[in-house]
Amino acid sequence: MEKQQRWKALRLRGLRQRWIFNSIVPIVLLLVLIVTLFSAGVSSYYYGTMEKGLETRAQALANSFNEYFMDNGFGSYYQKAVQSAEFFEDKNCIELQFIGSSGRIQVSTSGLTAGTSPRTEDISQALQNQPSRPYRGRDLETGEEIMAVSCPLTANGRVVGVIRLVTSLRAVDRQVMLVVLAIFLVALLCMLLVVFSNLLFINDVVEPVAVVTEAAKRISAGSYGARIENKYSDELGELVDNINDMSLKISQNEKMKSEFISSVSHELRTPLTAINGWGETILEDDLEGDPVQLRRGIRIIVNESRRLSNMVEELLDFSKMEDGRFTLQIENVDLQAELEDAIFTYQELFRQDGILLEYSPDDMLLPMIPGDPERLKQVFCNVLDNASKHGGAGKRIAVSIVQEGSEQVVRVRDYGPGIPEEELPFIKQKFYKGTSKARGSGIGLAVCDEIINLHGGTFTIGNAEGGGAVVTIRLPVQA
Repeated sequence: MEKQQRWKALRLRGLRQRWIFNSIVPIVLLLVLIVTLFSAGVSSYYYGTMEKGLETRAQALANSFNEYFMDNGFGSYYQKAVQSAEFFEDKNCIELQFIGSSGRIQVSTSGLTAGTSPRTEDISQALQNQPSRPYRGRDLETGEEIMAVSCPLTANGRVVGVIRLVTSLRAVDRQVMLVVLAIFLVALLCMLLVVFSNLLFINDVVEPVAVVTEAAKRISAGSYGARIENKYSDELGELVDNINDMSLKISQNEKMKSEFISSVSHELRTPLTAINGWGETILEDDLEGDPVQLRRGIRIIVNESRRLSNMVEELLDFSKMEDGRFTLQIENVDLQAELEDAIFTYQELFRQDGILLEYSPDDMLLPMIPGDPERLKQVFCNVLDNASKHGGAGKRIAVSIVQEGSEQVVRVRDYGPGIPEEELPFIKQKFYKGTSKARGSGIGLAVCDEIINLHGGTFTIGNAEGGGAVVTIRLPVQA
């Protein structure tokens, strides 16, 4: 028991793992992609905005110097550079540098960098009067992450220096990091909500599946008829209903199967006992002096042998039905002639049992129909025999055949006690005998129904008005 519970836990855990892997992993990957793209977008926006702002200010300052101060000599330029550095309004966050043609800083809002040579790409590009791209990297002097923009200063068409704006990326990096962290936390919260909701959902699925699995195992182990309490209103509820229905039908089939085996055993034993008893009597006793008794014994042996043959034929037909070998030999058939042959076969037997057999043919000559004459006669004989066994108490059986539209209809009615209403839906099922005590295997009507269905017709059984049961066989005139 403990081993089964451990194995059940392992299976449930495996199901949860597969569920989480198949549902959570794609969501995680999607969230990682969204966070990555959004973070890249935020970073690009912040740094791009900063670059654009520095470029605009640096270009405006360079244009101002190139237009008004560079052609008046170095003294005028230097004086204006010192003045611009002294009164630069954003010196707390942006460093303004004036760099000579040698690459050395001449004037700066930060006295610490004056006289140094930054040697970054933006400066060399500006000194060569090439389009300068913003520099973003580590300051060689301080080791700090910076962003710098350089624009050339020209005098008489020649580059004599560079104006440069430099700012630290510490504040921007912090801001970008805070935004990315906020995005990550939101994604993490979404992920936790998804995981929590999936765990709740999988628990709601796994536990019922475990219950259904255990019930299915009990049914497969032989607990036919076991039922599962249905507490669900969704697909699981439908599954439980189907399993309960399956269990009930298996239980019913097993019961009918057991009854069938018992019934067939009894049915076989009875005629064999009679045949064996009368055979021994004929062999051992001297019945030559009593021909009546001898004929009686031989008649019993013949009748019981015929009954055994009929039972064997039914069993063979049933076997063919089960494995799909039940076929027809179709030809044009005179249905009325086949019915009358069956009536002639049973009329004398019915008379001996005190049963009146009434036959009402159609007033018109009925046309031939496609069918298997042997199988159709088998149906008629079976129905007549069934009527005598179950309705013989009424001492009367009425048979008729008529043409109704595109069908020929045969009706066989007895005047016995009829069929209980609750048994009518099951009367054509294999092995079903209901409350009837009449002898038989319980598969004759199922074989008849199969034969008529293969002909494209219908085989129905019901209770007739005024008492008794009626069998109605409808066969199409044309295939």
